[in-house]
Amino acid sequence: MPDPVSYRPAQGEIPTLPGVYRFRDAHGTVIYVGKATNLRSRLTSYFADPATLHHRTASMVTTAASVDWVTVANEVEALTLEYAWIKEFEPRFNVKYRDDKSYPMVAITMQDEFPRVMVVREAKRKGSRYFGPYAHAWAIRQTLDELLKVFPMRSCSSGVFRSAKQSGRPCLLGYIDKCAAPCVGKVSPAQHRAIAEDMAAFLSGQSDRFVQELELEMADAANRQEYELAARLRDRIGALRIALERNAVVFADGTDADLIALAEDPLQIAVQVFHVRNGRIRGERSFIVERADDLAIDQYCQRILQFLYGQDYKPSIPKEVLLSSMPAQADVVIEWLALERGAAVDLRVPQRGDKRALMDTAATNAVSALALHKMRRSADLTSRSLALAELQDALSLPEAPLRIECIDISTLQGSDTVASLVVFEDGLARKSDYRTYIIKGPRTDDLASVAEVVTRRFGRATGDSSCTDTPSAGIQHAEATPTAAGNPSDAPTPVRGSVPAEGAPRSRVGYVPGLLVIDGGEPQVNTAQATLDALGVKIPVVGLAKRMEELWLPGQSDPVILSRTSEALYLVQRIRDEAHRVAITFHRKRRSKRQVSSALDGIPGLGPAKAKALLKHFGSVKNVAAAGSQDLQQVSGIGPALADTIESALRRTGQSQAVTTQETT
Repeated sequence: MPDPVSYRPAQGEIPTLPGVYRFRDAHGTVIYVGKATNLRSRLTSYFADPATLHHRTASMVTTAASVDWVTVANEVEALTLEYAWIKEFEPRFNVKYRDDKSYPMVAITMQDEFPRVMVVREAKRKGSRYFGPYAHAWAIRQTLDELLKVFPMRSCSSGVFRSAKQSGRPCLLGYIDKCAAPCVGKVSPAQHRAIAEDMAAFLSGQSDRFVQELELEMADAANRQEYELAARLRDRIGALRIALERNAVVFADGTDADLIALAEDPLQIAVQVFHVRNGRIRGERSFIVERADDLAIDQYCQRILQFLYGQDYKPSIPKEVLLSSMPAQADVVIEWLALERGAAVDLRVPQRGDKRALMDTAATNAVSALALHKMRRSADLTSRSLALAELQDALSLPEAPLRIECIDISTLQGSDTVASLVVFEDGLARKSDYRTYIIKGPRTDDLASVAEVVTRRFGRATGDSSCTDTPSAGIQHAEATPTAAGNPSDAPTPVRGSVPAEGAPRSRVGYVPGLLVIDGGEPQVNTAQATLDALGVKIPVVGLAKRMEELWLPGQSDPVILSRTSEALYLVQRIRDEAHRVAITFHRKRRSKRQVSSALDGIPGLGPAKAKALLKHFGSVKNVAAAGSQDLQQVSGIGPALADTIESALRRTGQSQAVTTQETT
C-alpha cells in the first residue's frame, strides 16, 4: 500500500489557480478525478494525517501512487474538463451511475441526405437529433405511426430504401401516404428535409403551430370546395391531436423545463427526471447513483447535472432546470449550463404552484425508484452470495454467515424501552423468527438493555431455564409463531450459520446464527460479547455504527471499513434498518396502547377485561366518554352502579383536560 508522503508534491509546485487533478495508482490507472477553485488548497487537504480523513478518502490516497493536474482559466472550464476526464477514465473512486433500463428515444438522422425517423434505445450517432427518453416503447411507436400521417418522412431501413430506389417502386408506406417516397423521386431532398425539420419541431414542443396551420389550410380548402383535400387535412389534425393526447399537459403556460428530483440513502441516490416541453411531459427517466465519493448531496447534485447535460449526445437543455435541492457552486453550474445551451438557464427549486406539485410527484417517483432498486438488489441471488462472501472475508469468519441476527434498542427519554431481533437467512428476511422484547432492566441504560436481550435470546443455548427467548406477552407477531420441536434447551448447539439437519430440534427463535449484528458502536459490541462469554456461547459479533457506517469488532480500537459499493455493507445496512423499523413500530404500538387505555385506568370497579369490552363496543375512549349511563349498561358486565361511576369519572377527566387546555392557552 503506497504511503501518500512518497508522492506528495512540494507545496510550491502546486499552483493556486482553478484546475482539475487526477490520482493514479501504481499501474498508472486513473482512480479519481476532481476539480478545485484553488488546486494548492484542495490537494494539500488530501495529504493530511490519514487518521483525520474520511475512510473513503483515506482509502483513495493510500491506493494512489501519484497525482497530476491541469490548470484552467475559470471554474466553468474546470467543471467541463472534470466531467470529460471522468467519462474518459471512469475512475473507480468517483460517482458511479447505475441504470438497469434502456429508454426508447425518437431519432431523426439529420446527417443523411434523406433523413430517417426511428425508435432507438441509445443516442450514439453524431449528427442525429434525439427526442425523449420515453417511458414505453409501444406508446412512442403508436405516436410515431400517427405523426407519419402528418409528416410523411422516411422511416424505412437503408436496405429497404436502396431496394425501392433500384426497383423504382416505393414500399407499402409510400402507397398509404405515410411516406413521401423520396426513394422514387416523388419529393426532392430539400422537400424531404423540410418534412423532417417539421417532424423535429413538433417533437421538440412546437405542436400548437402545426395544428393551427392545418386548421387554416382545411378551412381554405373547404371554402374552395376542395372537400377531399379538406377531409385529408381534417384527418391529419385528428392524428396530431391523438399524438398530443399521449402527453399529459402539466403547465398551461407552455413551459419548457426539466424537473430533477433526488432521493437518497447512505449507499445510493435515486434520480427522477421529467422532460417538459411546451407544457407537456415529453419524456422521463430514472437512474441510480452509487455513492462512491465522500460528497454531500449538493455536490452529488452538481455531478448529476454534469452527467445529464455533459454527454456528447445530450438532450437539449431547456430554459428552466428545476431541482429538488440546489447544487454546490450553483452560480458556476448556471454559467456552465448557459454556455452549453447558448442562452441563459434558470436553475432553481420551485416553492409553490404547479411546478412545486410536479416536483413533489417527481420526488415520489424517485423514492419509489430507490425502493425498487433496493428490492431487486436484495432479491438477486448472486448479490446475496457475494455479500455473504465479502462479510466472511472482511470479518475473518470461519464460514459464510448464512443466518444473521440483528438487535436494536428503542426508547423515548428512557421510557417504554423495547428491543427488536430480526433474522436474515441467505440474505433474505425470515419474519417467522422475528422477536420483540420489553426491557425489564434499567430503563435509561442502553448497554444494560443490550445485555438483557442477548441473555434472553441466547440463554437457552446454555440450558439456563431462567432465560427465555420468547416474545413479550401479548405482542407476538402473527407470523412469528415459534416452531419448537421437542425441548430446545436439550439440543446440541448447531454449527455457526449452518442450517440444521432435517428433523433436528430448533430453539424457539431458530438455530444459533453465524453472525450477530448490534445496532451501535464499540461499547454496545463489547457489552454483547461480554454477555455471550458469560453465557458460554461462541458467536461472532459485530456492530454497525450509524455515523460513519463502519463495522466494530469486540476488543478492537479501530473499525472495519467496507467499500461504499460493497454488497456486504448493503446487506448489513438493510438488516440494521429492518431491526430499527421493527423496534420503532413496536415502541409506537406500546405507547399508543398506554395512551388509549390511560383514561379508563384507575376507575373503581373497572378492570382490564371490562375496559377492553368497553373499547371493543364503542370503538374509542372518546365514544365511551360521550355515552350515557344507559348506553354503558349495554356492555356485558357493566351494571347501573359501575356505569354511573364510569360516566362521572370520565366527565371529571374531560373537565380537567379542558381546564388544563385553557390555562395553557
